Amino acid sequence: MTYKEIRKNKEINAYIKKGNDNLGILGYTDHSQVHCTLVAERAALILSKFGYSEHEIELAKIAGYMHDIGNCINRKHHAEYGALLANELLKQTDMSLDDRVTVVSAIANHDESTGGAVDIISAALIIADKTDVRRDRVREKDKAQYDIHDRVNYAVEASALKISTEKKQIALNLQIDESICTMYDYFDIFLGRMQMCRQRRKVQIQKKILKQKAKQRKQIKK
Repeated sequence: MTYKEIRKNKEINAYIKKGNDNLGILGYTDHSQVHCTLVAERAALILSKFGYSEHEIELAKIAGYMHDIGNCINRKHHAEYGALLANELLKQTDMSLDDRVTVVSAIANHDESTGGAVDIISAALIIADKTDVRRDRVREKDKAQYDIHDRVNYAVEASALKISTEKKQIALNLQIDESICTMYDYFDIFLGRMQMCRQRRKVQIQKKILKQKAKQRKQIKK
């Protein structure tokens, strides 16, 4: 099962559409195929820039495209619902068990309220998801009804994802209209998300330390 096949899958796209329709009624921003495609491609870009394998990039794209299908069941715990749906869908394909578990785990852990980065696929998904900030994510409605998420997205006049492999940094540069939304609103929305992404860095460092210690033990035994 490839990313291209996933994007053409009628059942997956039906879940995405229904989830986006439900969120529209509830007043949330856009979570359509546009959002899912953007997340998939940004997750792939992040891993590609840092030299990860084509196989890992493919898994990140699949997880990225499917990450919000749980919204068709309920917004609350949509990550966990989405993981369960994804597991059943991917069981019907030729995807290996290991790859399916990796994708399902990434989807289950992408929301900051209940999850966190557990591996490189989930980390790329989380970061890509949180960088989709744009004016056209806001639904057509009276501006008096805008909540903080609407204001934050609508205020964005330009955005650019910057990836520095030398500094090992990922930055989202935003140009905003402060007459619509203040920087304090941005911190309200993004602080938890930034801490979530930073936690992934800690996990990565811990894994490197464990690998180094294991290597040292092998050398001592020799």
